[in-house]
Amino acid sequence: MIASAATVWPAYLGLSVDELRRRAALGIEGLASCTFCPRNCRVNRLQNKTAVCKTGRYARVASYSPHLGEEDCLRGWNGSGTIFFSWCNLRCVFCQNFDISQKGMGEEAGPERLAAMMLELQARGCHNINLVTPEHVVPEILEALPIAVERGLRLPFVYNTGAYDGLESLRHLDGIVDIYMPDFKSWDPQLALKYLKARDYPEVARVAIREMHRQVGDLLIGENGLARRGLLVRHLVMPGGVAGTREIMRFLAREISRDTYVNVMGQYFPAGRVSQGKFPEINRRISAEEYEEAIRAALEEGLRRLDSPRQVLRPRRETQWGVLT
Repeated sequence: MIASAATVWPAYLGLSVDELRRRAALGIEGLASCTFCPRNCRVNRLQNKTAVCKTGRYARVASYSPHLGEEDCLRGWNGSGTIFFSWCNLRCVFCQNFDISQKGMGEEAGPERLAAMMLELQARGCHNINLVTPEHVVPEILEALPIAVERGLRLPFVYNTGAYDGLESLRHLDGIVDIYMPDFKSWDPQLALKYLKARDYPEVARVAIREMHRQVGDLLIGENGLARRGLLVRHLVMPGGVAGTREIMRFLAREISRDTYVNVMGQYFPAGRVSQGKFPEINRRISAEEYEEAIRAALEEGLRRLDSPRQVLRPRRETQWGVLT
């Protein structure tokens, strides 16, 4: 896939500052009866009322910094500019960022502060702005963006999400986000209720990922090895196959694209409530055999672009998509 020379990049530079402000105003207005995520809590966040995500008028940020632990096509040589938002609209019992997502570690950041973070990450040489757990703070991100753009922001946005996203939020982001990076966590509704506290998660994730792909297409990697635009899906392999890996891979291959770029992650470890002795069936790391089975499932279902940390797929080589590992 070759990018058109006429393509505006980052995408938001194709929108006027007035349009960015208009979307931000709509987003902030919507906080008066919040339905920005599938929880549809309808609390008045403008008055700092909170519900599941425990976030009021302004976003809370746990940390921001260049991050070298992301995929090669995001971290490059200077790092991905991650902004870790506190709280979450899911309640994953195994969350590896439990202190951030469920204890709310961090500090409140208004639009000026968020914009300043983005610009600082750009000044430090980061290759992108990586918005981590942004599902519940889309209006606040939109509010900060025109401020940052007017002050010189020119980095692409990576939307790094648990995939429990509402269509309203995603449509506000159309033409703004260059790289969507959802983590498709669970396929079975009953297990999603048990482990994520969201029975509707699988259906919501499928709808959200379809919309993300509609907006940005398959992942395009530039000649420098960095992602420029497209969909990158993560999937965390879990003990006993409880995540539904094969079904997720089948959905991606058949209903999104066989060329969906998928990172099959093998780094699960007991964390959050699991590490407290609860949920004994997932209170262990995955085995080598479980990981290899996940890779085999992805290939058998027809996916052609896997980012595998064990490099079990193929040697590094050039393709029409750029450099794959």
